[in-house]
Amino acid sequence: MPCSASSSLTGSRPSGTKRIEPLVLDFSQFEWISFDCYGTLIDWESGILGYLRPLLERKGRDLSDAEILSLYSEFEPREQSGAYRSYRAVLASVVRDFARELRFDVADDEVAGLADSIRNWQPFDDTVPALRYLHSRYKLAIVSNIDDDLFVHSAQKMSVPFDCVVTAQQAQSYKPSARNFELLLDRIAVPCSRLLHVAESLYHDVRPANVLGITVVWVNRRQGKRAAASKLSKAKPDLEVPDLDRLAELVARSS
Repeated sequence: MPCSASSSLTGSRPSGTKRIEPLVLDFSQFEWISFDCYGTLIDWESGILGYLRPLLERKGRDLSDAEILSLYSEFEPREQSGAYRSYRAVLASVVRDFARELRFDVADDEVAGLADSIRNWQPFDDTVPALRYLHSRYKLAIVSNIDDDLFVHSAQKMSVPFDCVVTAQQAQSYKPSARNFELLLDRIAVPCSRLLHVAESLYHDVRPANVLGITVVWVNRRQGKRAAASKLSKAKPDLEVPDLDRLAELVARSS
């Protein structure tokens, strides 16, 4: 069942298109902060492009970064729909989608390579300092469309222990399914009014958080970009920030 939204807000709702003075949340009401991982904490676009751009160049396909990310934002959600499959299988299908769309052959090792590359994807520069500060104030959780074994590589790079981790593998579903968030709420055993969710994707995270009544911060890393790996969606974050440094700054200012 949806939670009752109870965040205390001042200011005007962000447009999502310009840097504006953020809304002010009552951060004292939260006990937990949950994060999307890829796109929010881990720079997945650099990781995606770092694998797909050389692959496409080898196949003689000259696409801009924006074109690659735009295609990815269509292919990945489509492959995540329907019956649950591992994220490795999803990413393998995404690579095949590129091959089908752009008309080239792809070998089995090339198909598997995108998922394998996740072990090398790096956190954003603001991720670790912000997590360290926020962990001094709150319990931290992850809600991620990932396999357990793939997340291990990313967790090691973030250097901050998470108090709860919910993966798509555990939920047997992919966000924007409400099941992933409901599993988190069941595990942390607090009312959703005590949970703040932080994410980059309007489609995967902000929209389902709106439906469930979970207060949500949009980390708008799209600014100035022609395209992004996450799909756009009509959604209403309770707070918009450009990065995690800004979120940590607002939390610190509220104390």
